[in-house]
Amino acid sequence: MKKPFRQHLKSGQDLETSYEAVRAGFVALALEKNRRASPYVAQARMLKLLASKARKPAELLNLGDIQSALLTAAGVSDKASNYLDDKNKSEAIQGLIDNFLEPAGKDFVEELVFRFLLTRGDTLGGSMRNIGGVMAQRKLTRSIISQLKLAGRNYWWLHSETSAWTSAPQEDADVELYLKGISWKTGKKYRSLVYNLTIPIVRNNVDLCLFDCAYETISKNIYHDPRLYIAVGELKGGIDPAGADEHWKTARTALERIRKAFTKHGVKPATLFIGAAIETKMASEIWSLLKQGFISNAANLTDDEQIASITRWLCSL
Repeated sequence: MKKPFRQHLKSGQDLETSYEAVRAGFVALALEKNRRASPYVAQARMLKLLASKARKPAELLNLGDIQSALLTAAGVSDKASNYLDDKNKSEAIQGLIDNFLEPAGKDFVEELVFRFLLTRGDTLGGSMRNIGGVMAQRKLTRSIISQLKLAGRNYWWLHSETSAWTSAPQEDADVELYLKGISWKTGKKYRSLVYNLTIPIVRNNVDLCLFDCAYETISKNIYHDPRLYIAVGELKGGIDPAGADEHWKTARTALERIRKAFTKHGVKPATLFIGAAIETKMASEIWSLLKQGFISNAANLTDDEQIASITRWLCSL
């Protein structure tokens, strides 16, 4: 298929993100933020219960179960705590008691909980910075899985935490939450898609790469062979229209870098762009690049029909 984007796009306007889609995207982000915040809220409730055993702030030091929480309330993140020795940690906790909990008087437990949540809020904010990309990856993954299962095709997936490939489970609900790669068979050939990979010949991270190989052979040696790349693409899940243009500039620069790097090796893998926030000017530019052949395919992440179409194309390569 020379122009696969014609299967779901008639003009650049089809790529534009509607107001309704933007609104739905913000709601989805809010729900995800609340989901991620739930463990911290539960920890804060437990902290309040345990800390209430102390009659005054100094007695908190005798409660062994909450020393880690005291360090968090002192403003020390989990990452920062790895660089502190026991003396530094004790000084931080004592500073919390002397400067904030003692002045709070009888309300020192509430003050402790508030400060614990303040630090945890920063942690949550950090994890949310790339949540758009994470949610975009999940949506594309679920679409690929749906396409494969409807066609009666098996798949294997790469666990993001264990880095181990395994066959698809019978009950694969939420598998996309932990998936870093997915592999399937097209005809007699195997295909393996890996997310967030630094391509050696490009020397930059690429959001998704589709390889001409089975999952068993995926290795750094495969990453160095430009002939095995079938498709590479940029996936931008940020829904805020204010940042759409910046995301597109980053993606276009990445795609241009990819094209030049592979051209030097005499190969031309398919390229694609999938974005959630696509404004009018962007849509027009993307459409022009599609017609010129600079990009092989593109889709708006918020349009289910477009995602289904680009997924079918990916699974057929």
